[in-house]
Amino acid sequence: MQEYNFTMPRAPTTLDPFNAIAEPKRRLLLDTLALGERPVNDLVEALCWPQPQVSKHLGVLRKVGLVSERRAGRQRVYKLNGVRLRPIYEWVKNYERFWAHQLKRIKARAEQKVEEAKSRSEKSSHQKEEKP
Repeated sequence: MQEYNFTMPRAPTTLDPFNAIAEPKRRLLLDTLALGERPVNDLVEALCWPQPQVSKHLGVLRKVGLVSERRAGRQRVYKLNGVRLRPIYEWVKNYERFWAHQLKRIKARAEQKVEEAKSRSEKSSHQKEEKP
């Protein structure tokens, strides 16, 4: 009898930006590059990761087009390619209504609390003025 491995293979991270940013460390790397282009050594220092780890993640991000690389002398300098994040933004914004609605409710409740506090404060000061 033949045995089968029914575990699902992982999707290659180099297929598209969605797979590439599924890794939290890559998102942190993108956050760092959002501040401006940086040489690999600066990224290693800023993130406190080993250089091979930074290079590995940069390689994945480069393959899906989220970062670009240029040579500056002996260094490789990386830059965020924000345009390639657009499909992710377009997809996520479809769900914005779910958190936007909650934020509106939170704002309304906070404003109501402020008004209630003002009203209590005004009543308290009127009561103090009325006492002889």
